[in-house]
Amino acid sequence: MKHLAALNKYFWKYRVRLLAGIFFVVLSNYFTVMAPEVTGYVVSQVQQYISGQPGKTTENYSASVLALINWLRDFSFSKIVLISSIVILLLALLRGIFMFLMRQTLIVMSRYIEYDLKNAIYNHYQQLDMGFFKTHSTGDMMNRIAEDVSRVRMYCGPAVMYTVNLLALITLCLVNMLRKDFHLTLVVVAPLPLLAITIYFVNTIIHKKSERVQALLSDLTTNAQESYSGIRVIKSFVQEKAMLGFFSKNSEAYRKNAVSLAKVEAIYFPSMTLLVGLSTLLTILIGSKMALTNPDKVGIIVEFVIYINMLMFPVSAIGSVASMVQRAAASQKRINEFLDTKPLVTDPVKNNAGETFSGSIVFKNVTFTYPHTGIRALHNFSLKVKPGEKVMILGKTGSGKSTLAQLLLRFYDPDEGEIFIGDKNIRNASLPALRNYISYVPQDVFLFSDTVDNNIRFGLRNNNNDIDVGKYAEYAAVNNEILSLDKGYETMVGERGVTLSGGQKQRVSIARALLKESPVMLFDDCLSAVDAKTEHKIVSNLNSFLQNKTTIIITHRIFLSIKFDKIIILSNGEIAEAGTHAELLAKDGYYAELYNLQLSEEKAPV
Repeated sequence: MKHLAALNKYFWKYRVRLLAGIFFVVLSNYFTVMAPEVTGYVVSQVQQYISGQPGKTTENYSASVLALINWLRDFSFSKIVLISSIVILLLALLRGIFMFLMRQTLIVMSRYIEYDLKNAIYNHYQQLDMGFFKTHSTGDMMNRIAEDVSRVRMYCGPAVMYTVNLLALITLCLVNMLRKDFHLTLVVVAPLPLLAITIYFVNTIIHKKSERVQALLSDLTTNAQESYSGIRVIKSFVQEKAMLGFFSKNSEAYRKNAVSLAKVEAIYFPSMTLLVGLSTLLTILIGSKMALTNPDKVGIIVEFVIYINMLMFPVSAIGSVASMVQRAAASQKRINEFLDTKPLVTDPVKNNAGETFSGSIVFKNVTFTYPHTGIRALHNFSLKVKPGEKVMILGKTGSGKSTLAQLLLRFYDPDEGEIFIGDKNIRNASLPALRNYISYVPQDVFLFSDTVDNNIRFGLRNNNNDIDVGKYAEYAAVNNEILSLDKGYETMVGERGVTLSGGQKQRVSIARALLKESPVMLFDDCLSAVDAKTEHKIVSNLNSFLQNKTTIIITHRIFLSIKFDKIIILSNGEIAEAGTHAELLAKDGYYAELYNLQLSEEKAPV
């Protein structure tokens, strides 16, 4: 329950709706409990009319019903019955109106809380660093924002509403019952302490099982999400049966635990009804004996039976409410753990996206080890890139090339050393301003399920429809292919750009970065999926586009169309060679070997 305390701020935010909802609950139940009193009075009148003894007793009635009784005395018996029927109908109508208002306040409040909670979770996802997403699955993250929030909403709405309804109804019923017959009330409510003991005992079991079920659901969601995303790989390796078996195994574990939880709840709910039914039985049994000795008690006995039946649903709902609360507590615990996760990379300058940068990019004795794998990617790395310079970074897979890009964008912070742009340490700079200053084409291309045009415009900081998207697509050598699509730039590319080829996706990603027109261009092995002819065309186009821009190109191939001011060879996170094209050829090292190999491949007959 302590985990649900995190929701108190939302209850306070929507306190007007909450208080109004509680007020409507009380009013609805007030009109509900008036009906049995009217019914009891009519039954007493009927019983006394049949026995030939007109009723005179009016004690123990509530003020509202007493006023109604005094008014009814002026009418004949037949009119009393008719008017009482109309009064009961009006009471039911008033109850229905206030029940509607009750749901319109409390249930709608829960939807607002759900909205706020989902926004809070999504916003927190955006604040977390890349390390978090390396260690948490997409399925688990989706489950927190969907299933967990949904269960918390059930607590904020239905559980709160049923709890207030139960307390109001029990209070009003008990007050009326105690006023009518103290001893009979004690006998009737005797089973209620058993309810409290049963609820306490079973709630502990439900809570543990709920946590287990939620964890298994996250695993199942992750498994399904990965299968959907990797369906082409699954089909190409003919692993449908294997993946189905893996999913079935996870699904079976979830089924067993969910069924186990359902069994506990299946015992729980009938036991609640049984105890309420026991109260009804006691009322009829003892009330019948009382009626035999005192016929005037017939009306009261009828009232008690109606009261007990009124209490049946809300009391039996205790189990459902308890289950909602326990499930919500388990879900809120997971949400709290997530929201309490602090990003390792934080923005030290709030609301300063307009911060400007200028000067050289400097890596100073940078060392970095990936926290989730323990692999050291860079060691004592130093590099200075002057404004307008073109730098190519070469190296084998795992040499630390992509790590440089991620550190420059502050996806991670170095373990040792510093990175400067001009005289600003990027640790002290505004994150939005830093990332706006750099156009980045990642190695792992991602396109949104949207039009080609919107994917290219994604990096724009304003909705400028006057920009010629085709010009930047031309630089990326993809304009003609886009125009050949059914709807041109308005073609939907599907999830992760699935309708485009790998090369087309890379070139759309390049166009998106070029459109941003940032002073620094950062390309991370972004031409691996294009053929040599297209690569040469793109590099030639980039050569003219990048004239006045600071450019860092990370690649495993040598681009001869661009005159680089520096070429860096990385090996095991350290600089193995550095210099210009001519200087590195003269050293006859790895660069010269790679250059000769690439030259021979280009000259080889097709």
